[in-house]
Amino acid sequence: MKFNKINGTILEQFKRITGEGNVLVSEEQLQPYSHDYTEDLKFFPDVVLKPGSTQEISAIMKICNREKIPVTPRGAGTGLSGGALPVYGGVILSTERLNKILSIDDRNFQATAEPGVINQVFQDAVMEKNLFYPPDPASKGSCFLGGNLAESAGGPKAVKYGVTKDYVLNMEVVLPSGEIIMTGANVLKNSTGYNLTQMLIGSEGTLGIITKIIFRLIPLPKENLLMLVPFFSAEKACEAVAAIFRSGITPSSLEFMERECIEYVMKYVDVKIPLTEHVQAHLIIEVDGNDKLVLMKECEKISEVLEGFDCGEILFAETSQQKADVWRARRSAGEAVKSHSVYKEEDTVVPRAELPVLLRGVKDIGKKYGFKSVCYGHAGDGNLHVNIIKESMSETDWNEKVPAGIREIFELCVKLGGTISGEHGIGYVQKNYLDIAFSETQLNLMKGIKNLFDPNGILNPGKIFPGS
Repeated sequence: MKFNKINGTILEQFKRITGEGNVLVSEEQLQPYSHDYTEDLKFFPDVVLKPGSTQEISAIMKICNREKIPVTPRGAGTGLSGGALPVYGGVILSTERLNKILSIDDRNFQATAEPGVINQVFQDAVMEKNLFYPPDPASKGSCFLGGNLAESAGGPKAVKYGVTKDYVLNMEVVLPSGEIIMTGANVLKNSTGYNLTQMLIGSEGTLGIITKIIFRLIPLPKENLLMLVPFFSAEKACEAVAAIFRSGITPSSLEFMERECIEYVMKYVDVKIPLTEHVQAHLIIEVDGNDKLVLMKECEKISEVLEGFDCGEILFAETSQQKADVWRARRSAGEAVKSHSVYKEEDTVVPRAELPVLLRGVKDIGKKYGFKSVCYGHAGDGNLHVNIIKESMSETDWNEKVPAGIREIFELCVKLGGTISGEHGIGYVQKNYLDIAFSETQLNLMKGIKNLFDPNGILNPGKIFPGS
């Protein structure tokens, strides 16, 4: 793919649009934007632009489209698939200055926000109005809403409440041409033409740049109970997941952590998770609602179900601090593993009843190719994060055997009725596996959509499609 370089004339145009202080060009300034949370990958852009409005983004895109300069949109840089990596250099377009919550409409259960608002900040703001925005990725304390839309992020509460795409009504978007559009309408039902809103969500910054988001909200549940359940077999823990749902209970969160993950977490953060000698995994199970007695009965029913799956003593988080500690441990899992070794995180997802088969398959494939994996994830929706650890593996094995093993893991996911990413996206690191999930016809349809939105191919190039 051939793009043009940024010359001094173009740089001066950028400075006039955003102000000189929002145009970064020195190596020191560019360094933080050269990587995200994906493995140890690093690509330097030629310039970072920090526009402060939709109109500034539009003006930037008109120049880049005309001059055929690649543009990589970037939120907080917390992604795990390389979606914000400027693999062709060019412009990093950061949304960090677009960080305002524009309105919270408690009459219609809606809120309007810019893409640079931090997920947790948004959640807290709507909670003050007794409203609830459920999508809560592990990085919710730092990730931006725009990035959440780009990947259709999920999180622990997705099992009951759904993912980001389920809470977006409408968006303002700047197209690669610089044109500004609204994708839908601020209504709960919309059967008017193609659904551009849902097409843009999960498109990983390859079709347009989101500049304003209209969310739907729901009432805030007032109560929750949290259970921590040890198992003497990781597969039994996974088997128990589907049984809970078959009993008629839908937890608000249902998370899995295998033993080694918990050990890494306790070395990384100051939390204590009970871990006796024979425990091989934990499930974190939360129920929520407005009637504590109802929730206690649900927990009793869950406990009865779990007795048939070789579990240890079920613990309840009695205080807010205990609940916070459990969730801190779970949300720290990725960083804890990363602190131990270079790793590759695969975001596998299968129908939840197939989770034990997937876990067993991952371990068998690891033995075949000589790598160790540490697993955790959103068991309630069949989403298992498989962390492949480098440790002392040779560079040759890491670069040749591990990709072959990953391909087998993904093939197993598809065979089980699942796919190769549940919430992290395809981005840069998974694109060469996309043929496992899609036929040539499907890929050509997607490429056609990309070409229609972005005929010059300037927006987030090198992502999603094999060979791009």
